[in-house]
Amino acid sequence: MTDITTKLPEMKSGDKLIAALAVMPQYDENICGQNHAVRLMALSDLYQIYVPSQMSLEIYSKLYLALLRSIQKKSTKLAIKQRYENYKAIQQNSYGGILGGSDSFTIIGTSGIGKSTAISRAISLITENQIIEMGELSTRIIPCLIVQCPFDSSVKGLLLEILRKVDETLDSRYYPYALKARATTDMLIGSVSQVALNHIGMLIVDEIQNVVNSKNGKSLIGALTQLINNSGISICMVGTPESTVFFESAMQLARRSVGLQYTAMSYNEYFQNFCKIIFRYQFLKNYTEISPAIMEWLYEHSAGVISVVVALIHDAQEIAILTGKEVLDIGTLNEAYQQRLSLLHSYIEPPIVQKKTITKRKKAVAKIESQTDNNVDLESYSISAIAEKAKAESLDVVDLLKKVCNVIEVAV
Repeated sequence: MTDITTKLPEMKSGDKLIAALAVMPQYDENICGQNHAVRLMALSDLYQIYVPSQMSLEIYSKLYLALLRSIQKKSTKLAIKQRYENYKAIQQNSYGGILGGSDSFTIIGTSGIGKSTAISRAISLITENQIIEMGELSTRIIPCLIVQCPFDSSVKGLLLEILRKVDETLDSRYYPYALKARATTDMLIGSVSQVALNHIGMLIVDEIQNVVNSKNGKSLIGALTQLINNSGISICMVGTPESTVFFESAMQLARRSVGLQYTAMSYNEYFQNFCKIIFRYQFLKNYTEISPAIMEWLYEHSAGVISVVVALIHDAQEIAILTGKEVLDIGTLNEAYQQRLSLLHSYIEPPIVQKKTITKRKKAVAKIESQTDNNVDLESYSISAIAEKAKAESLDVVDLLKKVCNVIEVAV
């Protein structure tokens, strides 16, 4: 077989890769003078913006190299022997994996940080031609096939979904034939292994966290392992951090889940740059320059989750247009946070700065020393009395409260 790795596009790196991954919708500032309907529809462009991060570069490299290893196996003599073994499996005879390999890995990250978009952008660059055509053997290969893990982690459901997706792409008939034959799970593994060996470069299983709370979870991972050994393809499992505990529970699971892990980002240069870029897309009559205070506010009220930042800026502009305020500032951003993102408040915790005192105060109400006479102890004050004292003597009420009880300052 001709070296089919030459059918893959050249692997990009550096600035070329960043430029290729980025998505910047065209923006015309004249749209700010259009009517409400036009501007509200144009707001959807915010969801198309994609600014590559270090995570994007790592995911692209990981997927490209995994696909390369998978495709290289298809042109070996072992692949021919494996096809014979898979045929025996379909006939319900004993068989074993010849190609083998440990080409499975995970991409685990907090929901909303952009891992799915990063995978989608990487695949779009890796699979420029979508299907690799092999003229000599009339073979067509799908470079990357994406399926979702069934909600009940059904092994048979996943295998049938793989066949259905292949039929959808190649216009083949594997799925109806499997249903007509009433294939067992063992037969399906042989059939899917054969299809994967012939027509699939890399398999991506999304929503892998569904295996965590399912009794079929370990069986599904075992089936994927068998699929790797019998087809030689690379399998990428994508999910949220809750799946980490599941994979750590056993050595055979941990071995199959080595890969990339990401959490919400810190307040770094990338986050600030992202905020500056997305803030340029304003569809209001009054343009607002982004300030450090706004960037800090966005970080505090998004917990470093990019999708929440986009939602905040989108909904704030929507509110500003509908209410006639026509300005994107902390006021409209806060309205969006309170009105549109209320269900996320328990997951987004603005950083709390707590100043610890050296000694614990046992009483909620204590004695305050008079500003005019530091040696005279006054009577116990309630909070309302403390407020009146601060007002009457032009004192800082926070400083007075710190003298009688623990005070926690919260950023808002």
